[in-house]
Amino acid sequence: MLARFVNSMPNGLSQRITKLYFQVLVRNQRNSHSEQVFHEGRAMDVKVLPALQDNYMYLIVDKATKEAAIVDPVAPETVLEAVNEQGVKLTTVLTTHHHWDHAGGNEDLVKKHPGLNVYGGDDRIGALTKKVTHNTKFNIGSLNVECLFTPCHTSGHICYYVTAPEDNVDPAVFTGDTLFLGGCGRFFEGTADQMHKALIEVLGSLPDKTKVFCGHEYSVQNLRFALKVEPNNSDTKSKYDWCTKQRAEKKPTIPSTIQ
Repeated sequence: MLARFVNSMPNGLSQRITKLYFQVLVRNQRNSHSEQVFHEGRAMDVKVLPALQDNYMYLIVDKATKEAAIVDPVAPETVLEAVNEQGVKLTTVLTTHHHWDHAGGNEDLVKKHPGLNVYGGDDRIGALTKKVTHNTKFNIGSLNVECLFTPCHTSGHICYYVTAPEDNVDPAVFTGDTLFLGGCGRFFEGTADQMHKALIEVLGSLPDKTKVFCGHEYSVQNLRFALKVEPNNSDTKSKYDWCTKQRAEKKPTIPSTIQ
């Protein structure tokens, strides 16, 4: 992936090259890699918005107030179309990390939709208005958001754990490039110890039924590798077959769950 190559360059050069690349890619995007999917919950709805070659953005809607947040809005036009279609009030941007395929649309979105609160854990995030740390808490309407600091893929990576006011209703975590279905993010700025803590201690402590909405459609590749490591693992084989069928129909393989 070009994004991985330029992220290894000096920071200023990589940012300029990657910004230009993704601006062109967003403008030229005609056929998305997946269908848009709407997940309806009791208190929270999540619309899955594919972007670029394999990214996912997520429109989170509080059903009680119709207030909404968008996770990693790299394609602002797609976001605003979804906001209008759903008839919701967009107030918040949740940025998992500073890489341009996640944060590259922030500044453009804020220009098109002024007044947004832009959350993130890294000063390198464009249009940032609210810098957060581990256990920072705030609300999207009546929904509760808890920030989980998961450094490794980047040094300022944040996952967002979102729950309803009622206990045990609609728990979801938006994991960016820390946790994928069947895999984890590359160690660009961190260590194996940090990723172990992020996966086992931080995300692994969430309720089993928590839905996991990750930053990319990597499931088939991840599970194909897993089957090379454990070729007799029937659970992995079953999940791989299901994911392959989903992708053949251009359907997302997310969400999964912590369990």
